[in-house]
Amino acid sequence: MLIVHPRGDGNPTMRVGFTVTKKIGGAVVRNRMKRRFRALARELVPQHGLAGADHVIIGRQGGIERPIDDLRRELTRALTKLAR
Repeated sequence: MLIVHPRGDGNPTMRVGFTVTKKIGGAVVRNRMKRRFRALARELVPQHGLAGADHVIIGRQGGIERPIDDLRRELTRALTKLAR
């Protein structure tokens, strides 16, 4: 899940945050999911993100088992949909 909040402060910096609840699993599983999200965000947010906005990526159940290519495709789709 992706939430984007335009800050409206005139600063074009794109910020990214991650959250994964304890329902997903233990600390090792949650940190692994956040590492995957960080790698995807580094790759996709500079190209497709909204300038001057905060982007929050929320980990959901089943995300850790999904192939990275599926996550990349979904995040790209979500960012381009928001850019419209």
